[in-house]
Amino acid sequence: MTATSLPPSLIRTLPGEHYTDPAIFALEQERVFEAMWFCVARSADLARPGQFRTYQVGRESVLISRSRDGSVKGFLNICRHRGAKLCLEESGEVKRAFQCPYHAWTYGLDGRLVAAPNLTSMPDLDRGEYGLVNVHIREWLGYVWASLADTPPSFEQDVIGAVIERLGDVAAIDNYRIENLEVGRRITYDVKANWKLLVENFMECYHCATIHPELTEVLPEFADGYAAQYYVGHGAEFGADIQGFTVDGGEGLDRIPGVGEDQDRRYYAITVRPQVFINLVPDHVIFHRLYPMAPDRTVVECDWLYLPHVVESGQDVDRSVELFHRVNQQDFDACERTQPAMSSRAYANGGVLVPSEHHIGEFHTWLQNKLSPGSPADG
Repeated sequence: MTATSLPPSLIRTLPGEHYTDPAIFALEQERVFEAMWFCVARSADLARPGQFRTYQVGRESVLISRSRDGSVKGFLNICRHRGAKLCLEESGEVKRAFQCPYHAWTYGLDGRLVAAPNLTSMPDLDRGEYGLVNVHIREWLGYVWASLADTPPSFEQDVIGAVIERLGDVAAIDNYRIENLEVGRRITYDVKANWKLLVENFMECYHCATIHPELTEVLPEFADGYAAQYYVGHGAEFGADIQGFTVDGGEGLDRIPGVGEDQDRRYYAITVRPQVFINLVPDHVIFHRLYPMAPDRTVVECDWLYLPHVVESGQDVDRSVELFHRVNQQDFDACERTQPAMSSRAYANGGVLVPSEHHIGEFHTWLQNKLSPGSPADG
């Protein structure tokens, strides 16, 4: 089917193959996920030295652990001897070292090679040189961010800058003290859809009146189809009769102390490219991490973060969690309904974006620039 000219009110999306083609997905793995800052772990999940988690970042398995000096370290999860995967579990804890299950090469929590069978017979082997391959690590908002790039891009520009671009300044997110909150609930979703469909869905609210009845009841302006992300510094205001960001609009939990009157009774949504969604409400924060696994599969780990005393005292957060859990299910179901059509001839030239979705076009332009020949992977 041939492309037709569009009226000024519409702009075209990416062609369907961008959501299905393994070659395009491989290029995204190389030039986006492995080149940018990729959020992997909640820092509190690595509370003690030796605790670790493994993640898929682009084409690589990455090992994130707490070292003995208290810092977080990141390594490619590959033994330097014969390339066996070092840690097979998604999470765990070791006492002093990581040992390869193949030939027992052993690495300290700092990644240095500390032991191997017959190592004394190889006095010329530099233990530092044959340690684990390091990954760049930053911690911010209580999360661990990793970059596989040899020279990582500016964290301040790409990550903190995305928050400033959305909220107007970094102080607006500092008010929520996200690094001091605790996980009250974590839900993992396995979504049978391309990661870009999830990003596009999160960026717009044209669909909200159709599939989000609970959300539009709490945030009435969303029924008009304009996403909060469209306006710098804007937070969607709770409805007049709404008491809290809960599934029934009833009273929420204790307000985060740093949240001022100007941010009270408002919801803010932030997209940090390529794979983080941050949702701010007065009494909690909802933090999504996307892990693109295949052209048609994305794993999403979603944390609901509350004040420590709320979690430690066992207060009931079900009504609070249920609102955005339903939103997630509704969104992900919509993305899964869309994914099969990406390979249809009807979508070969892509779909269209209406005016309230035009900002998604900038996301598409950004991504195409990342993938274009000759562009630096971290540019």
